[in-house]
Amino acid sequence: MQKKTEVMPVGSQTLLETISAGSITIGDSDIDFTNCVRDLGVYIDQNLSMKNHVANLFRACYLELRRISLMRPFLSQAATLQLVSSSILSRLDYCNSVLAGLPSSLVDRLQKVQNNAAKLVMKRSKRDHVTPLLKELHWLPVAFRSQYKIAVLAYRFFDGTLPPYLSATLSQYIPARSLRSSNQKLLTVPKRRLKSFGYRSFSYLAPTIWNALPDDLRFAPSVSSFRKALKTHLFNEAF
Repeated sequence: MQKKTEVMPVGSQTLLETISAGSITIGDSDIDFTNCVRDLGVYIDQNLSMKNHVANLFRACYLELRRISLMRPFLSQAATLQLVSSSILSRLDYCNSVLAGLPSSLVDRLQKVQNNAAKLVMKRSKRDHVTPLLKELHWLPVAFRSQYKIAVLAYRFFDGTLPPYLSATLSQYIPARSLRSSNQKLLTVPKRRLKSFGYRSFSYLAPTIWNALPDDLRFAPSVSSFRKALKTHLFNEAF
């Protein structure tokens, strides 16, 4: 069990500097602190910067891209698209809500993966402009795919299908007195002190993204119609 156990302290930079080289005793075992752990395929570091996760995701996707590129001369465009969707886009979409709010320098690394995947599918050179390809494939850019995921979760808060552990972090906006915003199906945006952590939390991002959507989107009659309209909306925003 000791080999499978990891302990990672999380806190302010000052606190981390004092305990980063320490350990904790569990039973008869001393477990040294680590600065990065893996949970359900997501690499989480002490500072919640997600740099390790992005780096590992970048390497894994490029490994798959290289493998597919070797087979590309023998594949049709439809077959290549299916391979890229299952081995590249699925990785970019997995737990991609943790990418929301990250610095553009990190998101751009993953966008580069998607750009090269689009060029591989469409048999274009590295110098070709990628925007027309993404539009033709109807692929949302990486940053907008994260927004899509969070917006769908926010919709599920209102129809009662959001898991309780996430639903507990959200609350519907109800003003103290009758205002026009009372009937706009909005979420309360909580105050946050730490920009690096608080502004990237689900409890902050979900209301912020949800409240910015057009009224007709927020009042979509079903989750399927909401997904379809949301993708169209974000696609127009992206391009």
